[in-house]
Amino acid sequence: MPADTPPTAIRSRPFDRDLWILVALATLKLICHIAANGQYGFHRDELQTISDARHLDWGFVAYPPLTAFLGRIEWSLFGASIAGIRFFPALAQSVVFVVAGLMARRLGGGRAAMLVAAFAVALTPVSLSASSLFMYVSFDYLWYVLAAFFVICRIESGDVRWWIAIGAAIGLGLMTKYTMAFFAAGIVAGVVLTPWREDLRSKWLWFGVAISLLIFLPHMVWQARHDFVTLDFLKFIHARDVRIGRADGFYVDQFNNISTNLFTLPLWLIGLYQAIFAARGRYRILAWMAVVPFAIIALAKGRGYYTAPLYPMLFALGAVALQRWLAARESAVARRAGWSVAIVLLVASTVVVPAVMPLIPVTSSHFAFVNRKNGDFREEFGWPELTREVARIWNGLTPEERAHGGIWGSNYGEAGALELYGPSYGLPPVISAVNSFWLRGPPDPVPDVLVVVGADRKDLDKPCTTVELAGHTGNDAHLENEETKWHPDIFICRGVRKPLKELWPKLLEFG
Repeated sequence: MPADTPPTAIRSRPFDRDLWILVALATLKLICHIAANGQYGFHRDELQTISDARHLDWGFVAYPPLTAFLGRIEWSLFGASIAGIRFFPALAQSVVFVVAGLMARRLGGGRAAMLVAAFAVALTPVSLSASSLFMYVSFDYLWYVLAAFFVICRIESGDVRWWIAIGAAIGLGLMTKYTMAFFAAGIVAGVVLTPWREDLRSKWLWFGVAISLLIFLPHMVWQARHDFVTLDFLKFIHARDVRIGRADGFYVDQFNNISTNLFTLPLWLIGLYQAIFAARGRYRILAWMAVVPFAIIALAKGRGYYTAPLYPMLFALGAVALQRWLAARESAVARRAGWSVAIVLLVASTVVVPAVMPLIPVTSSHFAFVNRKNGDFREEFGWPELTREVARIWNGLTPEERAHGGIWGSNYGEAGALELYGPSYGLPPVISAVNSFWLRGPPDPVPDVLVVVGADRKDLDKPCTTVELAGHTGNDAHLENEETKWHPDIFICRGVRKPLKELWPKLLEFG
């Protein structure tokens, strides 16, 4: 893996062949995701985000507003196209691919280091998954990688004005996912605890702080107007995740095909060593940017994938160090080592990619294997079928019952699916009290007959005069998923004992 061009020459030619190779590969990556992303259906989490995108606001119960805003643009461009809705996530991760390579370039690496860093990031399971699903993880990953790149630009250029870009990336990150605050804490620690504390005297750093807060301000105003409902949501979700063991594998997830994978383990360990010890501590700020958020998330019992955005900068550092080490070896040794790295990345792709990208047809004998490895796939099936079954039940009601009736979705997947697919069946607007559906309030007029999806019978006996089991959830692929296992029944609730308007303030549910 010999160096192709002196580092100073690399940095002085921003539009040379190396950059275009990165862009071409990122474009090919984007095309592959566009081609594959329509394989199954919408994930339950995507259905919630699409619903929020169609009811734009400066905030939502479960997350800040930026992802929904991007979803609104996609909805306007592509409608309900699955591949269309997933275009921006795939594009975001293609940008990450390029930025990872540019990190290595800024750190003094040549073409080989750029490509190794870019492919190491592209093959992380979180990045692959974030290219295939429309969720805030896709964009949260992008903003922190950009923030890290801008910090590297600050180090390499000596230009303190890069703090404006850093502040903007942090602000956009906060408008995407609250964990950006942990990453920002790492940047703060890196400045205070290294010689870069001199930047605290610069107006540009404080301009960057002001920009990040200004970007986040509208959402803070929204939170204040809604009694900081998201704090209750986060408390509930975190307690649930800890209770059911979703945080138990945090440390294993750092190595075993979540935040990164075993094939790239040596690369980011080398990068962390370089950040701490190499170049007389010049890059030690990057070590703090990795260690501080990692420690906060670990102590808070966060989930394993929360740390995924920390690794791309370490991959870049590791790739540059590896290239320099090989450049000092004999050419035959360097060539063999270079081919070894390429083979390792190729093997990683054959192992990781089929388990994360929606490539395997559900009719294939191999689908059972990837379904066991990736629980997200099974949650992409059954939503049109659920809506079709609800429409059958709804049309079986008498005209009078339909005139005074409504449809209730017990979780955000059901509510999102009924909102998305229901109009084509002539169904009325769905009613739900989960997350931001609750904020939209009860229907007017209030129905006294409800088709209820996903509730337990025991929860309906008290609010309903009569309860009739009318149907079941299912999917044409005959897969067991959360709907078929935990929410299989559809009921007709007649004679609602209390008006929903009276009950509504106490009905809010988090999920």
